[in-house]
Amino acid sequence: MTIFLRYVKFYPMNNFDDNPENFFTRNPAVVTAFFVFLLLFFLAYNTCFTYIKPNEYGIKKVNIGPNKGIHRKVYGTGMHLVLPMGFQKMHRFPRDVQILEMTNLLPSGQTGKRCFQKAVRIQTSDGFFVDVDVSIFYRIEDPYKVIKIIGPGYRFIYQGILPKAEPILKEALGNLTTEEFYNSDLRVEKVEYAKRLLDEEMASKGLSIDHIFIRYFRYSDEIQRNIEEKKLKDQAAFKSQSESRASQERNKLRQIIEEGKARVLIRLQEGSAYVQKKNADKDLYVRKRRAEADLLVKIAEAEKSRLINKALQSPGVDRRVGLEMAKALKGLEMVILPSSGEDGLNPLDLNKVITMFGVSND
Repeated sequence: MTIFLRYVKFYPMNNFDDNPENFFTRNPAVVTAFFVFLLLFFLAYNTCFTYIKPNEYGIKKVNIGPNKGIHRKVYGTGMHLVLPMGFQKMHRFPRDVQILEMTNLLPSGQTGKRCFQKAVRIQTSDGFFVDVDVSIFYRIEDPYKVIKIIGPGYRFIYQGILPKAEPILKEALGNLTTEEFYNSDLRVEKVEYAKRLLDEEMASKGLSIDHIFIRYFRYSDEIQRNIEEKKLKDQAAFKSQSESRASQERNKLRQIIEEGKARVLIRLQEGSAYVQKKNADKDLYVRKRRAEADLLVKIAEAEKSRLINKALQSPGVDRRVGLEMAKALKGLEMVILPSSGEDGLNPLDLNKVITMFGVSND
């Protein structure tokens, strides 16, 4: 490409004044071109670029030109080029947790990431109806699936999760009876079952269920009154049964205490009888041993007497007696007494000496 310069005009430096206002006044075409450039820049910025927020996904759709259709690429936070005039369009979806509130306390509608719908009316297994306030926390996991299967905008609410949430909740919670709704364990079990079903149903459409909470449930006034009356009767019957069981347990406790005291008394008596028996055995043993000892002493004394008598009856014993009498009379002054005749004294005649001194044979 060749460029020809046919005319060049130079402006002297004295045309530029130190005051910029004089320059813009003398050159309105430059000012106009500058503002036109700014206008075109902002117009192109607003029409050719789309800003994706930190809590959003972006999916581009090409309407005219090559690669027509929905692109699989998911655009994150930032500015992205989108051709205007219907050539391309950027669809935005929320990235953060969304809440579906099903309640009669607030009017239906949408506020930010919360969507309000009517409460779920469930028929229990015994034929009664109950209005249940439910909160469903969910998020978009795959925005490409959402726009491809469900569609753009908020269709993921009204054509995605909402048509499936109510039937699944009715299926899960409808297995409960009127009274079982008051059983928190059974209620939570059914809610978890509904969460699994709804999560499996939404996974193929790019949605994920985080939590399902039952906020409140209410029957009609008449049914509510009947349930409350029945609950009061059940509580009164349960109280009566509890008091009866408590009385039975108290009786059992008293019986156990009495049996324990009786066992302790029997054990004490057995112990006392055992001690008495042992004491009796001890006394018997002592008496027996003492009697045996006394018998041995008596036998020894008898043997002693027998040996003494035997010794006294042996030859020469009279000499022995005389020696003993001599020892007894030792130290006496000499007295001459007749030894013969009726009044005579023979010191060797022991029997006569004893008789003379008046000693008893006992």
